[in-house]
Amino acid sequence: MKTAVVCGAGGFIGSHLARALKARGYRVRGVDLKKPEFSPTAADEFLLLDLRERASAEAALALPGGAAPDEVYQLAADMGGMGYIHAASADIMHDSVLINANVVRAAAEKGVGRYFFSSSVCVYRDMARGEPPLSEDDAYPARPDNDYGWEKLYAERMAFAHARAFGMKVRVARFQNCYGPEGTWRGGREKAPAALSRKVAETPDGGEVEIWGDGNAVRNFIYVDDLVEGILALMASDLDFKPANIGTQEYVTVRELLAAIADVAGKRIAAKSVPGPVGVASRNFSTARIENTGWRPRFALRDGLARLYPWIAAQVAAARNP
Repeated sequence: MKTAVVCGAGGFIGSHLARALKARGYRVRGVDLKKPEFSPTAADEFLLLDLRERASAEAALALPGGAAPDEVYQLAADMGGMGYIHAASADIMHDSVLINANVVRAAAEKGVGRYFFSSSVCVYRDMARGEPPLSEDDAYPARPDNDYGWEKLYAERMAFAHARAFGMKVRVARFQNCYGPEGTWRGGREKAPAALSRKVAETPDGGEVEIWGDGNAVRNFIYVDDLVEGILALMASDLDFKPANIGTQEYVTVRELLAAIADVAGKRIAAKSVPGPVGVASRNFSTARIENTGWRPRFALRDGLARLYPWIAAQVAAARNP
């Protein structure tokens, strides 16, 4: 039986990843500051540890008998939606640099066979609408739009440096925006699909929902089950020293995203533009590298939203009637 340690297993993607690994016959250890909020963890054991501390990172990877985990998945990070990224950039850079430095060093010194790091398409520059897709190599010369992207790019290089120095197999994925049930849906750290789904659920038919900016920023969204499958395909691949974008080729504006959610909800909802952090104007990335592993996304945006919206609507209803 293979062993896997999922750092960040209390979070949205990490909790889904732990479940997928268990379904594949792994023995899974979850590690995070908190356990999953909405469902019991699928991990065989769960350690509550602060990975900003070196001793905690070492404890996270210390298996009984001194054995090294076969695989480590490093998804632990201080992060959130666009509003949080802009408001808390100093905390994000400080906390995530410590986490990534501690975990990759502990994994390398422990002799872990394969190490996965979750990066982000925020490592890329801003784009204009209609530009051809960027490949992974186009992250250089580096010009991320925000500090979160700079931290992710540095962490990628740190992971690959340890791969060279210790002979550890490292896989790096650059995630596009992920959505699905059991993710953060309120409080300021939620991503756009969850935030807009919550607003639609709270708004009566014929009402209006606030969006930041004019709503014409172009984005891409990947359903969580597809992202997890992409992670596993990448981890099993031979893509040494080659980050891979994981996402779909379905791009929408924020206004189009809101309209799709309203359609799923069966409501007529208008968009009201208000000032707020918008981020980059457009995104467009090649997914050829990850697709060369045989992976393909299964969920169109409309299908994924049909799973997300009812879950969030149920959370909103439960919050109103505790």
